[in-house]
Amino acid sequence: MSTEGPIASPTMPPPRRPKVIKTNQQQVLLYVVLTLLLSFATVWAGRTLVHNSETLTFAVGAANSDEALFAAKLAALLKNNASRLRINIVNNADNAKALAQFDRRQADLAVLRTDAKVPLRARTLAILEHDVVLLLGPGNKKIKSLAELKKKKVAVIAENESSLAFVRSILDVPDGPEAAKIQMAPQGVTLDKLFAPANGFSAVIAIVHASKAVRDKSYEQAAKRGGFTLNTIEEAKTLARKFPGISDETVTAGSVSTSPQIPDDDLDTIGLEWLLVAQSRMSPSTAGELARTIYENKSALGLDNGFATRIEPASVEKDAFVIAHRGAADYINDDTKSFIDKYSDLMYLGVAALSIIGSIFAAIYAKITRIAPEKASELSTAILDVGERIEHAHSLDQLECLQDELETILRGAVIGLRDGTISTDGLDTFKLGYEFVRDEIGMRRDYLKRHAGEADKTVRDAGPAPSDDSNVVVVKTAQSA
Repeated sequence: MSTEGPIASPTMPPPRRPKVIKTNQQQVLLYVVLTLLLSFATVWAGRTLVHNSETLTFAVGAANSDEALFAAKLAALLKNNASRLRINIVNNADNAKALAQFDRRQADLAVLRTDAKVPLRARTLAILEHDVVLLLGPGNKKIKSLAELKKKKVAVIAENESSLAFVRSILDVPDGPEAAKIQMAPQGVTLDKLFAPANGFSAVIAIVHASKAVRDKSYEQAAKRGGFTLNTIEEAKTLARKFPGISDETVTAGSVSTSPQIPDDDLDTIGLEWLLVAQSRMSPSTAGELARTIYENKSALGLDNGFATRIEPASVEKDAFVIAHRGAADYINDDTKSFIDKYSDLMYLGVAALSIIGSIFAAIYAKITRIAPEKASELSTAILDVGERIEHAHSLDQLECLQDELETILRGAVIGLRDGTISTDGLDTFKLGYEFVRDEIGMRRDYLKRHAGEADKTVRDAGPAPSDDSNVVVVKTAQSA
């Protein structure tokens, strides 16, 4: 039979506290993702609120007029580019009535030629086209000056009746019998018919789009049939000073006809501009956005007949015939804006949203959802619990179990301090409790060893052990005392 005391079952160490690092890291990652998503949503909502859809009324002439076709292309471009701007096209009998509608503030946009009456509140967004004046004489006849055409029969080739009034003004022909000699040429009539003796025209003045004149093969065909002379307008600069809407233009060699080459050298003439105008009350942001869209998509806005194929920025000079809209001028004068300049408002909004939303989530994490590390002082309770069980350990085996439990607590504390699951708060208290219990275990061990030695000595002094079971009980009692 064994003479050793009963062996107490090892005390199971308390379950380790679940690690919180992974949980906290997941929370931080979640809050970061939520902060970014909510900030993006805030910026998007702010941009939508600020850049809400705006519909602009575009007054134009007949549905087949150049300005109406241009307006249709611009409307389609804005729609395809998902712009916040929309165009509502309103047709009129002619462009003069469209300008009258614009002048009554019933339209936001219109197209005008610089010989028209300019509405007071019109501001230029872009120069769409140039019209050039071609002074044509029959055969090889040279026309030295416009003054020669006074009291002579002149045909005007143009797309509208307004050009007739323009020609009469530059020829300085007053209303009356003399003005009747300046006549509109029938649509589609050829130059050789106009110069035929039966018609008796001394000259033909054609007012055509500069981009269209280059493409028009009728002049080349007319030159081959009977010929005509394209004359310089010597008074070009004088007329440009006299009539603010007139510009001095240059017809380059061979631009009217390549074979034969007409003109054979660059010559001076006069011209007019077609302007896209907006109401002065239009906001600078809207005007700037519209101007930017037009300038950056010139190739998509040109018509098949050549109109608006060479769109130019509005003149930002103070003495311009129609001054530029402030929004268009701001864009023209600062067309090298950086990415930060263009989107600074959205960036500021994004930074503010990140700051506010991030602060809210940081407060929620710190005060509510964060799993805080266990304080080192809280482990002192487990240590003291071990200390309270020392006096109930009546064998070295039981004492060793308590020692192992104490060491497990210490090991867990060291690991926790390393990985952050335990804070250093109350560490001195933990150390003090650990040293106290450790010393108590040592003293209890010495006590049990000392009493175990005294029991062995008593057995030896008593002689050989009897064979009955009563002596066994005595020995066991001595050893477990």
